[in-house]
Amino acid sequence: MRPTIPALAIVLTLLIIATPLLASAQQAGKVYRLGFLGGARSDTPGGERLWEALLEGLREFGYVEGQNIVVERRYAEGREERLPALAADLVTVKVDVIVAAATQPVHAARRATTTIPIVMPNHSDPVGSGLVASFARPGGNVTGLSIINPELTGKRLELLKQALPTITRVAVLSNPTHQVHPSMLNEVDVAARVLGLQIRRLQAQGLSDYERAFSAMTRERAEAVLVLGDITFWLHRARIAELAANRRLPTMFSQREHVEAGGLMSYGADLADNYRRSASYVAKILKGANPADLPIEQPIKFELVINLKTAKALSLTIPSSVLARANQVLE
Repeated sequence: MRPTIPALAIVLTLLIIATPLLASAQQAGKVYRLGFLGGARSDTPGGERLWEALLEGLREFGYVEGQNIVVERRYAEGREERLPALAADLVTVKVDVIVAAATQPVHAARRATTTIPIVMPNHSDPVGSGLVASFARPGGNVTGLSIINPELTGKRLELLKQALPTITRVAVLSNPTHQVHPSMLNEVDVAARVLGLQIRRLQAQGLSDYERAFSAMTRERAEAVLVLGDITFWLHRARIAELAANRRLPTMFSQREHVEAGGLMSYGADLADNYRRSASYVAKILKGANPADLPIEQPIKFELVINLKTAKALSLTIPSSVLARANQVLE
């Protein structure tokens, strides 16, 4: 017996209603593959705090490792030259999105692929470095958050001068391979002229360079050191703090982990907040958004951290006006 016209209509209606639900169920059941590319492992101090902030943010959007996402982790562990091969490996395993931490990993990922979406939690200057077309419309396969390091560099020098009013000569440590350090050094020069400071530029690219650089600071009679933001410097923060302490040099950094390792001061974006916010980019992309159309955001939380134990070891008294502005004082 053939179905009647009304019966066929009911069946067709049910199919029309069910099709989106079935598609949604299939999408909900999909397991996505994410690639993490960075310098610090997710199970090391500092690195764990940041990567866990990202995973926490992803959980808020319903993406849970071991359930609907698989994470492919690749870390250079202080060897910047490994980044191209690590990025290429993530492309080979066909991840859906690459989360590339810090400036150098982002550029390595971008050189490895122009098709896989790349989310950056903490690039120093994506527009100035030529990585993207603009903050409003990145235009390629890279989006995420900037930590506006060039703009903050002058502020760090200003805070250093306020904390140590008598200094006149400051050493600046940079990495010659860092894509954004040239623009940051330009900002240093501008701020130094306003503050009446003499600048001594020094470079380091890895562990073997730090002893030489700090010896040169002593010869140049530097009274303090500004260390530019760099993933290699971040990974070797304990060694840098040790060398500065041995030469009784006060230090200013861009990230709090340096201060926790023994440095004097840091001022910069709250990186954990940036990592947490970057999860929204991953979620949007996994739901079909085009990274070229997702505006790049800037940090909304900043932190000044001061290590009073280090100050005391250097026989320094930090003015109360500076201490009052600190988000955290380590004692």
